[in-house]
Amino acid sequence: MTNRNIAQILVQPINKFIRNESSAGIILFLSALIAMLWANSAWKESYHHLWEIPLSISLGDFEIKKTLHHWINDGLMAVFFFVIGLELKREVVGGELSEPKNAILPIAAGVGGMLVPAAIFIALNHTPEAAAGWGIPMATDIAFALGIMSLLGERVPVSLKVFLTALAIADDLGAVLVIAFFYTSQIDLLSLITGIGFLGLLLTANLMGIRKTLIYGILGIGGLWIAFLLSGVHATIAGVLAALTIPASTKVNEQEFSQDMEELIQRFREADPNNSPLITAEQLHILEAMKKTCAAAETPLQKLEHGMHGLVAYIVMPIFALANAGIELGENLLQQGFTPLTLAVAVGLILGKLLGITAAVGLLVKTGIAELPPKTSWMHIIGVACLAGIGFTMSLFIAELAYEDLQLINQAKLGVLMASIVAGLIGYFILQRAATGSTAQS
Repeated sequence: MTNRNIAQILVQPINKFIRNESSAGIILFLSALIAMLWANSAWKESYHHLWEIPLSISLGDFEIKKTLHHWINDGLMAVFFFVIGLELKREVVGGELSEPKNAILPIAAGVGGMLVPAAIFIALNHTPEAAAGWGIPMATDIAFALGIMSLLGERVPVSLKVFLTALAIADDLGAVLVIAFFYTSQIDLLSLITGIGFLGLLLTANLMGIRKTLIYGILGIGGLWIAFLLSGVHATIAGVLAALTIPASTKVNEQEFSQDMEELIQRFREADPNNSPLITAEQLHILEAMKKTCAAAETPLQKLEHGMHGLVAYIVMPIFALANAGIELGENLLQQGFTPLTLAVAVGLILGKLLGITAAVGLLVKTGIAELPPKTSWMHIIGVACLAGIGFTMSLFIAELAYEDLQLINQAKLGVLMASIVAGLIGYFILQRAATGSTAQS
């Protein structure tokens, strides 16, 4: 057996797993499960001590010192929000949210799926301290939701996946605005002005036609992110703002690209071969020209989004889950699960998302403003509304921002985990039934 065959045997299953939509959700679930088991094992002290390890970045007299947990929530999650910003811009520029007639239904569903859960949460929590977490049940974890939906394969209409994706992106935008306006600590005005200055430089670079992602990385991380980290505005907002400045246009159109590539391919064919494993200098120059032509036909936004998807799905989010899902379950788990805060989060996510999304969709469809996505039924919409109750990543993140009391944080997180499991199971079985009904009718 050759080395190539061995590599294919080892690498192909890994590549197939990574390309599968459900893989990210599976790894995220396993990370959360490991965190839960670790935090409730004989080694639970090591779990908590690990995330409290102090780490610092210093340059001369300038130093930023935070715990590992803070670096994950303020640093790695900024990368997560950066990719959310890229997805949002792509959808607005040329995706499902670019056409008003296509965008209105998922946006309305997203708004309904945020307002109703927040209202339910507030109604169930009367104490000011607990009520501060009203933003927790507003979020949807797109990786988990799409991962569960992908388990049904081709039995789910493509239009329904598109609807859920657009809904979740609108939902993410809402969550970002909630974090920016309601979960921001005391503002350091000088740092905020500095951050705005770096944002201006990023926008200027875009307007000047600069397409080197390294420039945006230096200004975004070295300037905007650090300034926001010091300003009191949560650093993850810098990730979204930086993403919105990334160029979303090509340097050449499709016709120019095709013509240039055909000419270069013809030149490569006509180039004199050297009959050796190495290519000639002329062939090397032609290949370099091909690379430049390909780069000119790509948008930096889509290139970054595609390149960073694996990083976020398979590294950033699992690490976040490992660091934040470790809730210690006491001896009386039943009592823990029925605290007002835990119930408010769980009911807000499960029932609030279901009522908010279906009511918003029903209102627009009944009034004739919008139509259901092609090849979908109301059973599909109800199933998606249930899947939207999987708050997980975003909800856990907002819980960390909403409370300082560890007991309240753990109660909120327990509600998130309970709701995500229940909403995922209910949503899956409803969509499975909808798929069965569609097959029977056809």
